[in-house]
Amino acid sequence: MFIQTEQTPNPQTLKFLPGKVVMKEGTAFYENIDEAVDSPFAKRLFAVDGVEGVFFGSDFITITKNKSYDWQVMKPSVLGSIIDHFNSDDVTVEVSKHNETKKSSKKNEDDSEIVKQIKELLDTRVRPAVAMDGGDIIYNDFEDGIVYLKMQGACSGCPSSTATLKMGIENMLKHYIPEVQEVRPVDA
Repeated sequence: MFIQTEQTPNPQTLKFLPGKVVMKEGTAFYENIDEAVDSPFAKRLFAVDGVEGVFFGSDFITITKNKSYDWQVMKPSVLGSIIDHFNSDDVTVEVSKHNETKKSSKKNEDDSEIVKQIKELLDTRVRPAVAMDGGDIIYNDFEDGIVYLKMQGACSGCPSSTATLKMGIENMLKHYIPEVQEVRPVDA
């Protein structure tokens, strides 16, 4: 099995491309091993010293490491864990409590027209670009002209994520949806 790796804008995060489907639908983000109760794959990755975050996309895995660890030392162990997973009969995620993508982008009958437009723009223009960097952005809420978004994977804790939110996403949403006044990150 050949696994490619790609740098992300976040120096603590590396994107791994196994050339196989990781998640059939949605995404999953684990910020520690305690959250990984529903994912044998995430548990396996957290067993590697220095792993602090695991994000599963459709065809990639993004790993965030502790700042005191070096990718040169960690990378072989992470690659071994990924190979072990695909050689096992384990699923990536058993019952996805953490699959926030479905609820965030799902078209809800109760959504206002503005919220529907926000979700549509995020799904068609923002999320594909952010996935290329090994992350995801999840719609959380729209209140009083403010859009609240949750950063995941490589985007979570990335030094350039604030600039991405303000300069990129906020400007685009304001352009298409005049009711949007600001975009803010949600931490939890």
